[in-house]
Amino acid sequence: MTDLPTSDRRPIRVLLADDEELVRHGVRLILRHAEGIEVVGEAANGEEAVRVAGETRPDVALIDIRMPVLDGLATIERLLDLRPRPQVVMLTTFGDEQNVTRALRSGATGFLLKDEGPQELVSAVRAAAAGDAVLSPKVTRTVIERMLDGDAGRGRQGAPASGPVPVPGQRLAALTGRERDVLVLLGQGLANAEIGRQLGIGVGTVKTHVSAVLVKTGTDSRVQAAVLAHRTGLLS
Repeated sequence: MTDLPTSDRRPIRVLLADDEELVRHGVRLILRHAEGIEVVGEAANGEEAVRVAGETRPDVALIDIRMPVLDGLATIERLLDLRPRPQVVMLTTFGDEQNVTRALRSGATGFLLKDEGPQELVSAVRAAAAGDAVLSPKVTRTVIERMLDGDAGRGRQGAPASGPVPVPGQRLAALTGRERDVLVLLGQGLANAEIGRQLGIGVGTVKTHVSAVLVKTGTDSRVQAAVLAHRTGLLS
């Protein structure tokens, strides 16, 4: 069976949440001119975002980290309790990397800088809807290093921090060889299509393996899985 043309597919449903009206206006204009994407709701604070998400059931939620009433971090937790739950992408500025780290640990799909160009924004929405991590290359290294440093800090408090930080053996032991390969490529930051090309398998099969990796390793997102691959030494 061949893929349907983009125009025949259901549009990607997007929720925008940012307390700055100008930011919402700009993002809305960009997405409304993108084929296959529909802005189904907007919110000026986290509490409103959760309510609108419950009403509109978006595929992707673009959420500002700093919002009144309910901030972005608390909003993530509420959004991820929805069924079906949206893919949550945090909108951030470069100085927010500490909050971004907390957001990724909470299960956000990724983060996007507010000064990214229109094409990067559209690509990020499409990648998130497909289940891929959305990581702005400008701050990815900083965020991953902060997450790894946090792990090392916890190691200093309760266990030796030299070498890879151990995790329960059954987490990695439960992975098949192919799933371990997928985890390694997740650690390299590859998207599903790139993983498929590396391993010679289809994107649908990659998604199945990624889902299995998340379940077996007890991680909530591709980003958390990538960090796990780093701190367990799989990429060394």
